[in-house]
Amino acid sequence: MKFKAGELTVEEGATIVLEDNNSPHLYTLLEGWAFRHKALQDGRRQVLNFALPGELIGLQLALLDEMQHTVTALTDTTLCVFHKEKIWSIFQDYPALAYSITWMAAREEQLIDSHLLSLGQRTAKERLANLILHLYDRAETVGYAGNMTLDAPFSQGHLSEALGITTVHTSRTIRKLHDLELISWTRDRIRILNRQALEKVACYEPVEATQRPMI
Repeated sequence: MKFKAGELTVEEGATIVLEDNNSPHLYTLLEGWAFRHKALQDGRRQVLNFALPGELIGLQLALLDEMQHTVTALTDTTLCVFHKEKIWSIFQDYPALAYSITWMAAREEQLIDSHLLSLGQRTAKERLANLILHLYDRAETVGYAGNMTLDAPFSQGHLSEALGITTVHTSRTIRKLHDLELISWTRDRIRILNRQALEKVACYEPVEATQRPMI
């Protein structure tokens, strides 16, 4: 069985998978950033999560035949393409690969748990501090961050939609973290100036960062 169908390059801003779509493929992200999001009919949008290399995109397509959210390329990305109709064969014939798929699904659930805790219980300042630490730790595992510096291709608007607050509130909250000398954000780069203090502000609970990419 040849499960991999090839590789695909997607430009920044392009849709990778669309809500309510039943594409014949699912993907793993090889290079670049993407983000998962869902919108109401009036256009209000919630960023559900950010995707980094090694992560699976479109498992809902393989198991439920329809996507319940959209995934958009945040930067130019490279994807590994798989045939979704062969998903059952993987569990029958390739247990190591099946374990990787299950691991990534459990990992995504873990990330969603953390995000829901922020939306439900953390203040705006705590949410932002937590999200910055969360993204830094995930990006560091794939070489997109290091030395307390994170290359950040997302805008304040993306953060606003992830945090569930207005862009104005997001801007003010970023300024608060600046004033406390916890972070420095210049254009597309975030630098953590005092990680210990930022973790305290965030009530940070690190999520296990070990990556098990599907090859």
